[in-house]
Amino acid sequence: MANELTEKGRRFLAAAKAAFEAGGARMLVLSRPADPALLKWKLERRRDGERILFVAETFLADGKVLQKNFSAFPDETLTETLPRFFQADLVGAEASGEYKRSKKGSEFLRLPAALKKGATAAAIPSLSRQKNRLLDGREPFLRELGISDREGRVLPSRQAKFRQICRFLEFLRDVLPALPETGPLTVYDLCCGKCYLSFAVYHYLARTLGRDVSMLCVDRKKDMMELCEAAARRLGFDGMRFLAADIRDLPESGRPDLVLSLHACDTATDTVLETAIRLGAAAILSTPCCQRELSRAVSCPPLSFALRHGVLSDKICASLTDALRVLYLEANGYETAAAELIDPDDTPKNVILRAVRGASEKKKSAAAAEYREACAFLGVAPRL
Repeated sequence: MANELTEKGRRFLAAAKAAFEAGGARMLVLSRPADPALLKWKLERRRDGERILFVAETFLADGKVLQKNFSAFPDETLTETLPRFFQADLVGAEASGEYKRSKKGSEFLRLPAALKKGATAAAIPSLSRQKNRLLDGREPFLRELGISDREGRVLPSRQAKFRQICRFLEFLRDVLPALPETGPLTVYDLCCGKCYLSFAVYHYLARTLGRDVSMLCVDRKKDMMELCEAAARRLGFDGMRFLAADIRDLPESGRPDLVLSLHACDTATDTVLETAIRLGAAAILSTPCCQRELSRAVSCPPLSFALRHGVLSDKICASLTDALRVLYLEANGYETAAAELIDPDDTPKNVILRAVRGASEKKKSAAAAEYREACAFLGVAPRL
């Protein structure tokens, strides 16, 4: 067995480093160990507040797992570790690659497409350009919100927020066929907070697509609404209005074409969905947050073996909550899907509910029955 990196091994690690630093890769897994004391070795890119950490885990044959954190890509550690394995897989939505070595020394190498011509730091911009996002960082509203600088460069500390906004706009693009093709569009952003999505959606619809947009942003925090209103005036976003109020008090005289919500906490997401249904929204895009109610209310003996463990209960109840919301929307006439908004390394709050009005009466009836059965099984009161 070779105990030193080959040329192809070095090329693979250089490509992996460039992909990790570009944000295109999030995990590197070494498997098929040459050393019987090992099982596998894994490197993950994780966020700790504003910091990026590289977390290495060594899985031993005796069941132990050794962990070590690095503040930068661990070149030296990988140079020593890769020769102890016969396979390496680079995993990521934007960059993936593979390196294999046989016991006889033959090698296979597949590099990320954006880095084939040279896996160096110089390749990082080309990887970023490949993402083909709906925003490029130079939009004035991004500077106004402190996400990019004067030159249109997204600030390092705001990269995750930028990716989140861009991804949300992709989901918005998906529901455009459900909205009126001509005439003004009415959009509500409920529990809008700092209005990151409000400004992004208004920019995309009004400036990029050239639509006539009337957007209402609603949140209880009056001071925040005043700050956002001032920012909208500076940007010339004349179609945006800001209201400090409880969304449950919105009159039914206004019928929004689209309702948005980003990370409305706990039952506030349910209130957003109920309000959107009450107002007759044609489409709904909502990302839940901080699911607590079900974990406190659930009473389900068949699941007690899992629910008795706090961390497992939280994860299970969060998923069950969103599943119930999907059924609730379907029972109210919406074709609904739950999808991943963004990489969980950026935020664990990464589920988006996408709903478009138009479900058949048969599907509504079936969803309502299934919803009530699910609530009965979990021992919780239905919201229908």
